[in-house]
Amino acid sequence: MRAAGLPRAMRLRQASEFQALRTSSGRLGGRCFHLRYRPNGLPHARLGLAISKRVSKLAVERNRLKRLLRESFRRVRAGLPAVDIVVMARNEAAGRPGAELLADAEALWQRLAAAPLPPAPPANNH
Repeated sequence: MRAAGLPRAMRLRQASEFQALRTSSGRLGGRCFHLRYRPNGLPHARLGLAISKRVSKLAVERNRLKRLLRESFRRVRAGLPAVDIVVMARNEAAGRPGAELLADAEALWQRLAAAPLPPAPPANNH
């Protein structure tokens, strides 16, 4: 039996996709996480995670944060606008209880659903 994971189409995978969010995007912040977002021209939202060693030197802790964020996104993705999202953890996230982390992520998703979208990226006509 396969776990209810996050399909490839719902993830940011290429460095260029992450870089595009650095240049022109909206921003939202919470206590444990902050995110950048911008319209993606697709019918669904996509998620990218950036959890650095500055947050925790322990890989097990960084992986725990990523698992919690993926699960939280998976639950609410149908209600989110069609945007690319990169979530970054703040130092405060390390060592916090899972319920507190999920509550912070849920609050960010709600704010994102209500946030005005930045201008759509220009179309690439190759």
